[in-house]
Amino acid sequence: MLESLFGNQVVEKILFYLLVYENGYIRGIAGAFNLPVTGVVQQLDRLENGGIIVSQKKGKIRLYTLNPRYPFIDELKALLARAKNALPEAELEKYYRMRTRPRRKGKPTRG
Repeated sequence: MLESLFGNQVVEKILFYLLVYENGYIRGIAGAFNLPVTGVVQQLDRLENGGIIVSQKKGKIRLYTLNPRYPFIDELKALLARAKNALPEAELEKYYRMRTRPRRKGKPTRG
């Protein structure tokens, strides 16, 4: 949908992913869309060099998020949200449903 604006479909998927999940790591993003890791790394580097996203190390993992200091962050989020809402329901359900993972047995819940 926005790939012609962003340059390719991988960038679109990365930005939608970061909008929905707020952060992500290379293998997580690549695995979510069945994309090659090298392509995701190239586009993440490109977006980070452009100041659109930022990253930080958390242990052994580099987490990426949308850059809150990007001058057009509000406009970008609004555009991404509108475009995401126009996606087919099947695609939304497949790629952008909230992550769920099993809770460790005996782990207390936040409250």
